[in-house]
Formats: sequence, structure tokens, C-alpha cells
Amino acid sequence: MPKVTINEQVLEVEAGSTVLQAARRLGIEIPTFCYLKRLPPLASCRMCLVEIEGLRRLQPACATAVTDGMVVRTNTPLIDETRSSMLDMLLANHPLDCPICDKGGECELQDMVMAYGPSRSEFRDPKRVFHSRDIRLSPVIIMNVNRCIQCQRCVRMCEEVVGAVALGTIEKGMDTAVTGFEGSLASCDQCGNCVEVCPVGALMSFPYRYKARPWDLAETDTICPHCGTGCQLTVGTRKGEFMRVHSKQEHGVNRETLCVRGRFGLDFIEGGDRIKRPMIRRDGALVPVSWGEAGDFLRQRLAAAAHKPAGGLASARLPNEALYQFQKLMRSVFRTNNIDCSSRWCAPFDVLGPMITGFYSRAPLDEVIGNDCVLVVGGNVTEENPVTEYLLRDSVRRRQTRLLILSARPCRLDADARAVVRARPGEEAASIAAVVAGLRAAARHTLPGEAFAVTEAAVGSQAIDSNSDGQGPLATALLEGRSVTLLVSVDLLRSPKARATLRQLNNLLQLLRLLGKAPAMQFLFDRANQMGAWDMGVLPATLPGGQAVADDAARDALARNWGSDIPSEPGADLHAMLELCIEGRMGALYIAGTDPLIAYPDRDFVTRALGGADLVIVQDAFLTDTAGLANVILPAAGYGEESGTFTNNEGRIQKVRKFREPAFEARDNLAIFDFVAALRGQRLEPSTPEDIFSEIARLVPAYQEVTLGGLHADGIFTRTVPTSQTGEFFAPPPAPKPVDGLMLVTGNCLFHNGYLSERSEILNTVASDPYVAISEEDAAELCLSDGDQVVVRSARGELEAKLKIDKAFPKGLVFVPENYRSLQLNKLMRKGEYPCPVEVQEATTAAHQTDAASSPQDHNQGMGGGLP
Repeated sequence: MPKVTINEQVLEVEAGSTVLQAARRLGIEIPTFCYLKRLPPLASCRMCLVEIEGLRRLQPACATAVTDGMVVRTNTPLIDETRSSMLDMLLANHPLDCPICDKGGECELQDMVMAYGPSRSEFRDPKRVFHSRDIRLSPVIIMNVNRCIQCQRCVRMCEEVVGAVALGTIEKGMDTAVTGFEGSLASCDQCGNCVEVCPVGALMSFPYRYKARPWDLAETDTICPHCGTGCQLTVGTRKGEFMRVHSKQEHGVNRETLCVRGRFGLDFIEGGDRIKRPMIRRDGALVPVSWGEAGDFLRQRLAAAAHKPAGGLASARLPNEALYQFQKLMRSVFRTNNIDCSSRWCAPFDVLGPMITGFYSRAPLDEVIGNDCVLVVGGNVTEENPVTEYLLRDSVRRRQTRLLILSARPCRLDADARAVVRARPGEEAASIAAVVAGLRAAARHTLPGEAFAVTEAAVGSQAIDSNSDGQGPLATALLEGRSVTLLVSVDLLRSPKARATLRQLNNLLQLLRLLGKAPAMQFLFDRANQMGAWDMGVLPATLPGGQAVADDAARDALARNWGSDIPSEPGADLHAMLELCIEGRMGALYIAGTDPLIAYPDRDFVTRALGGADLVIVQDAFLTDTAGLANVILPAAGYGEESGTFTNNEGRIQKVRKFREPAFEARDNLAIFDFVAALRGQRLEPSTPEDIFSEIARLVPAYQEVTLGGLHADGIFTRTVPTSQTGEFFAPPPAPKPVDGLMLVTGNCLFHNGYLSERSEILNTVASDPYVAISEEDAAELCLSDGDQVVVRSARGELEAKLKIDKAFPKGLVFVPENYRSLQLNKLMRKGEYPCPVEVQEATTAAHQTDAASSPQDHNQGMGGGLP
């Protein structure tokens, strides 16, 4: 390893390290403008020039590699003079508008001038002015070109990290200007990462503009509530009012980057449909009452419903402490294992459990995707987990990771992938089985004889042609890889064939292990604490820590700590609970923080189920569609109004911090659980977030020995608990039947996640309209054009939205985002049927057909006739 001497200090560094990196390790400050740790060095700003013994000219520290024996000086008179001159040149054309600039107080140019700048300027020419007014590049980004110092951070961040390529430069030399193409950012992600990395006030957040100064803000480090990537962000409030979000370069899985939802979508907490007071249903209508009145009403109704089993559904956006306490409430107070944590799908944990204990890598995503080969299965990473996409792109471009994709929908990462295979929703199991067969055949001479025989079940008696649908390149790349990571989208769980898909993924992981590929696996969750919900045991057959309800020892250990017996029979998942409601066999249905009426893939079925339960309790911050059908509504604290922890996709526990008080008469979720338990004559102990987390760390194996006090800024990783369980190989699924016609699929769009984000006024200015996406080929066959208003019709219902033609979209699929409540997308769907067969027509054509179909009846009625 080479040694370098910097300002008389000697350091041994790794080969390839730069002078700047070495100096920072020694705590020596070298100023920079154009340098960003996650970007390749540009060396354009010339602020980091240093003297290197033996070289005649000053050298840029950010782009100069250390050589053995190198001697560097960073603070000589020549360097000081050079830095001062560079700053003088920047100030020569920089406007003197610091008092009104949003960057005032956290401007890197201000800081540099104070530390290294000249006492007076030698320039006397008039300042260059590009534009007399600021340019509104997008609904969320505004630009003052005159302040730009040409560091190129924004352009490079947009292209090299985000992959949007929405910014560029025009002209040359002193006339160079950064701009959006055609003067706008209409085609960009609106993620605001350009604003984050801008060292001056050239690019600014329009929603935050002129609202506050940095020193006015109370800033709280917390975790994004939108998806399972678990990005660190800092929320700024003033007098309790939400002001802005930014992120820190040195913390979190995201390392400063955020997506549009994380940076601009947190104003959903100010949503106008907050539940202000408890409500109860009287004479068919919901009326506001006091907490005391709600308690009296609920006590009577709970007693009346006690002769039937209860059920509970909790949101995977709640903190670990609330989720743990919810399942404890249901098991120890309501005496039921009827518990679930997703309103869109039910997890087949008989397959998921072994996959998580056997292959799940609870490790940094950056480390996991640093493997030689990464296979992304299902979903659309660009729209479901944008920051994960940034990290994957970085790994492909800088580490030469071989990226493979097997999914139904295209994503922006397709351009960076070695191989892309399109598999229709529900057909992923067959595609993965083909990959397994191809991998096994190619490794025939590599696998030991015994291992080859063991994998026979993974192929079956009939050979699968792994090249028939393009799976051959996937098998080849996996075989060539030294180490392999699978990133699995939970979109796969939407299909009724999810169990078969997971079994084939299990086969693939086991085969990769036999081949010595050291496979790692992580899920790409689209809810902030889905991993935590599973870990906390918010599942019908699984206790906290993934232990089976039927496991007497695990159940008894929890019962001793809780001071209450736990039912021994596995409970009903959400599907089964709704069936019980329809059959009139459900007493109390307790729904905390989620909205199955809008999310469950069969709106009619949920409507009938909620009407069939004896008692529906909704505990939420917002007046959701489900709350509108409740018997009792309990106003709960929303995001930012209570503290706790999230466990992200990596298995990393991070603190979610409170930054304002609960609105109106809302109470913490934990306080409401205590309130409900007391109505049943019982107490939940412990009841504070700190004490509950201590109990989790004591009783949940993966969380053992973790303390809240020990949670540093980057969180702490949970542990993979070894299991002696040996995985079995499953037979391949039957060949999928050919499907004619269009099939409807759904998921999140780039600008929204779930249903909370639609309450963000800022996000709605960026993406206000729902849309229907189809392929160019299908659009041509249907004589439709981009932007047409179309009707999507199924056997159950129809919706109308604007058409979006996607050239990369596969033929036969129709995509409608699930994020728009006004569409009521799930009214088109039927339980157990996904994807859903649909027709797509231009809205005017559909209207004419409807009129034509109804005209005979109208004519008969007008004549006084009609059917008897």
C-alpha cells in the first residue's frame, strides 16, 4: 500500500486513493466545489489545487492518485493566492443578492469566501447577467442562472446517478449556462437532487422559496415514510409548521439523494382530511364525540361482539413499536391470531419464511449489490424504489456489476442491464423455472452428482427449454457470476400464483448456493416498514421473529413475558377475515392505519365484508374510504407525530423521530392501543416506545442486543438467525396458458406511493392526472393516440383516464397506477384474479356504444312500452 506525506503527516492508503481522500482521512480540509464523493472526479473548479513535491504546477487533489512516497502540501502561500484568485473570479459575475437568496446561511460559496476569499476584488467590469428573472424549470424547481458557478454537480447528478438526463449546458467558457432541455424540466423525475447538490442558490426548491431561513428551522433527522428503501432525510419545521426536506451526504442508505416523493411529498401530513375527533356511528351517520363517549360506545359494542372471533389489520407504514403492540393486543386481549399487515396481498409465509431465514441478507444494499451479478425479479425499480435504482445504476457503471432483469413492466434500468426478460404477471414462476433448468443443464459437469440428483425436482421429468422465452442469457450470466444477488419485488405477491413463484425463486437460490455463488436476497418493499411488520409478527401464522404460532416453545416464551396465553391455532389472513365478515362470523374488525376499501383488489367484496362485521374499528390519521364505513373512528397520530423505528429492505433498524405534536385530538397509536385494551379490562405492558423496543430486543432473535441508545445515524442491522431447516426443491409449475386480449396490472407510479402521497399538494402539482399506459403496438391496433381520453372496462366496472403510450411496454398489458383514489381502480378487479382482463376504448367511442345500447330501451320507455 502506498504511503503519502501531507503537511508533514504520513498515511498509508489503498492503491488508487486520491490526494483529497487521503487528506480527509487525516482531517486536513481541502476546499472543493465540483467534487462529490459519489461522482467521478471532474477537477473543473480548481479549488482543490495542492503542491506536490517534484511537480512544477499545482495539481487538483480530487483527481490526483496517490503514489508511494508522494509529498503533498495544502497550505502554502501559492495555494492560498490561487484559491483567493479563483474565488475572486467567481465573485466577479456572482450577483450580490445574498439577503434574498434561499441559500443564504448554508451557501458553500459564502463559506469559501469567508475562509479563503480575497479582502477586495480586482474586477471592475459589469457583472454578467443571463436572465433578469428567475426561470421556473418545473413545478418544484426554480433557477437563477446568474448565481451558477459552473461546478456541474447538478448536470452530473442528474445524468450519472438519477439517470434522467434532464439537465445540460449550453455555450462555452464564461457564457456557459446550465439549463433544462427546451428551457424546462418537463421530462425529469422532479427529484430535486440537483437542488440538494447545488452549492449556491442557482437551483432552488420552489415550494420552500422565501419561506424560512436555515437558522429559523428546527431540524429533525428521520426516515422517509414512502417506500422500503429507508432513506435518511432531515425535516425542517418552524413553529411546528412543515417547511422543507433535505438530506445529508454522510448518512443513510441514500447518501444525500432522495426521490421526488421523499423530497417533496412529506406535505401530505398537512392533508385536509385529518380526523379531528373520535367518531361513532349513530342512526347510520358518523358523528364526532369526545374520547370518553367513544370509549363508552366502544365498550358496549366490544362486549356485544365478544361471542365471535375478532380480526386485525395494521399498516406496514406504522413503526415497529406500534406494530408489535398491535399484534400483542390482538393475541393477548382479543385472543386471536387473525392478523395481517397488507391490504393488497397475503404473504404465503410457508414459503417466505424459509427464504428469509435461509437467504435474506441483512446487510447494506450497497454491499449486497456490489456482488458480481444482480438479478432483479418483478416490479419496476424506477417507480417502486427510485433510490435503490440510483444505487444499482452506480454499481453497474462504476463496479461493472452484471445487472439482469426479469419483470412484466419496463423500467429505466433496462438500458443498463446485460439481459432483460419480460414475463407476464403470473407467469414469473415458469420463467424462473426455465432459468433454473437452464442453469442446471449448463452446470451439469460442475454440480456434484448428489447435488445434481437433488435438484431433479426443480426440473421435473420434462426438460424446460430455457431459451424459449429468452431466459438463456439469464442462466448464462448467473453461471458466469462469482457471486449473485436477487432483488425481489413484492409486486409478485399480488398474483394468486405468488406461492409458485416464490417456490421457484427458492429453487434458484438453492441451486446458486450448490454452485458456490454465495447467493444473497433482499425484497424491494414499497411500504416503509413491511420488513418490520413481518419481523414483528403481524401475520396470522407467525409470531414475532418469524416463529410459528404452532411452535409451543416459542408461544409459551412470549406468553410468559406477556402474562397472557396466546391462541395455538394459526389465524385467518385478510382474505379469510373478509370471508368471515361476509358470512356474518366476524365480531370486531380492527383496522389500524390502512385502507382496504381502496387497496384490496375487489372493492365490492370489501364493501360487503365491512358491512357484514358486527363492529368495524378504524384507527387512522385521515378520513379514508374505509373509515367512512366504520362504526368507530379513533384519530391517530400521523407520520412525524410519534417516535419509533422502521426496519427497511436491508434489515436496517432506523429511528423515526417526532417533529411535531399530533393534530387536533389525535393520540399516539400506542396510547390508543392502551385505551382499547383498558376497555376490555386489561393492560398492555410496557407501553412506551423505549420500553417496547427493549422488549422487542429481548424477545425477537434478529433484534437481540440492539438498544435505542445504540442506534447511530446510519441505524443498526438486524441479525440473520441461522436455521437448521434444509430447503426442499419444488417441481416446476405447469406451462402457462396463452392469454388473449388485454390484461390490467397495477403498482406505484414515480410520483406517488400508495395513497398517502396523493394528499401531498406539492406532488399533485407534478403529477396531477391519473393515466393508462399501454404499448405502442396495442395503441395502433386500437387506433388510439397518446393523450387520448380512454375508458378501461372489465366485467366488474370501468374507469376513465388519459392514455400514455410507452414504446418499451410489452404488448397485451395495461397499466393503471394504484395511487389515485378518485379512479377506484379496485372496482374493476375480482378477488383471486390478477392480472385482470380488460378492454380499452377511446372515451367518445365508448360513450357512443353506451348510448346505442341504451337507445332501444329509451325508445320503448318513451312509447310507454318496455319489458314487463
